[in-house]
Amino acid sequence: MNLPELGAFLKSRRDRVRPSDVGLSAGPRRRVPGLRRDEVAMLAGASTDYYIEIERGEAQPSEQMLAALARALRLTGDERDHIFYLADRPLPPAGGPAAHVHPGMLDLLDRLTTTPAQVITDLHVTLVQNRLAVALLGRARAATGPQASYVYQWFTDPAARELYPEADHDHHSRAFVADLRAAVARRGPRDPDSSRLVAELERCSDDFVRLWAEREVAVRRSDRKRIVHPTLGVLEVNCLNLFSEDGRQRLLWFSPAPGTGAGEKLELLTVLGSQDLRSAR
Repeated sequence: MNLPELGAFLKSRRDRVRPSDVGLSAGPRRRVPGLRRDEVAMLAGASTDYYIEIERGEAQPSEQMLAALARALRLTGDERDHIFYLADRPLPPAGGPAAHVHPGMLDLLDRLTTTPAQVITDLHVTLVQNRLAVALLGRARAATGPQASYVYQWFTDPAARELYPEADHDHHSRAFVADLRAAVARRGPRDPDSSRLVAELERCSDDFVRLWAEREVAVRRSDRKRIVHPTLGVLEVNCLNLFSEDGRQRLLWFSPAPGTGAGEKLELLTVLGSQDLRSAR
């Protein structure tokens, strides 16, 4: 563990990131070339005082905080691994909620300011959401292991299905299972994350077992969805996907389905913002 070096390294990365790189306004009176400490803290979801302690080498951040700092500072994969080593934390699994998000995907996410968007893994673990995605879908549940996957939540927790009308549940169940089968095959039989997820689903859900036995396979590249919002009612949207090179991450964004009135509702969503209209998903 080398916490002073961790703090120094984070400061060096903070100095090189321009506010515009992360969707912030530089303002007329900026005195530093990169980000201020309070801005890094805000982007990482930490208090300013806590981030100052980290930069001073006085705190050992958790794996979740390290992952959030890596995203806030747009670290490369090697740089992300470096801060985990300095903090004496184990590297997170590639498919977990602390997985590294490619800076290019984060850059695109920052530019999608008028549409809900988020980055998820091929096992449907949410890695990062923009403000409108939180407002539309709810904040992703804080969990680790198989429980972090929305597919696991879908088949084991009835509350997870409240996001969609009941009439659409069978469609989504089949789509989730077919997409998961494609991801499991792509990862291979020795991948621990996908194997554990399937095993847990088979143990917990008879519905999953039935659909899994049908061996349907289809990568979910796009979909037409009806989403139930607690204030705006049902919004019909097109869900589009942009995949990473290895297929393990995808950027999802939601655009209004033409002729449904969803466009006006999404405009209202920008006004409502990420108020706590939903419980954590």
